[in-house]
Amino acid sequence: MDQLIQIKHFASEAHGDQRRKFADEPYINHPVRVMELCREYTSALPVLYAALLHDVLEDTAITAEELSVFLHSILSPEDAARTLTLTIELTDVYVKKNFPTLNRRARKQKEATRLGNISPEGQIIKYADIIDNANDIAKAEDDFVPTFLHECRQLLKVMTNGDPVLRQRANELVEQQLAAATGRP
Repeated sequence: MDQLIQIKHFASEAHGDQRRKFADEPYINHPVRVMELCREYTSALPVLYAALLHDVLEDTAITAEELSVFLHSILSPEDAARTLTLTIELTDVYVKKNFPTLNRRARKQKEATRLGNISPEGQIIKYADIIDNANDIAKAEDDFVPTFLHECRQLLKVMTNGDPVLRQRANELVEQQLAAATGRP
């Protein structure tokens, strides 16, 4: 478990003083909650490691190469490779910077198709990510809440290869939060 502490520290340092948008808390709290939720459904260490790192490549200056060097310095080659693969799977590809001609809806549709084809372990992490994000955003009084929850619903429709119990938990939460946000059951 020493490696888990080292990876948490790495992720915390990478996220630095970033704050969660809708929860106003240190960003690292989110990946820690995602990892803890994953731990309820799997004991596979690369999954837990990747849960802690799932936003590092997307939301920090850390590159895949830097992450690889770090992981290979503390993990077995197999665990380092699997953790890196999962982290890369979870990193958005269809972002505005890379696809400026696509609107948000088109980018999210392409991202959903891509995520529907990632590994079952990657989908487990994404289910946990959706649960934590939906819990945070549901507390916000923001017009974006229904949009975000509809996007989560679309993801869950196509991501069907992860743990079915965790997926169902994510589905139920998204539907519950969506009903509360829109005033419709």
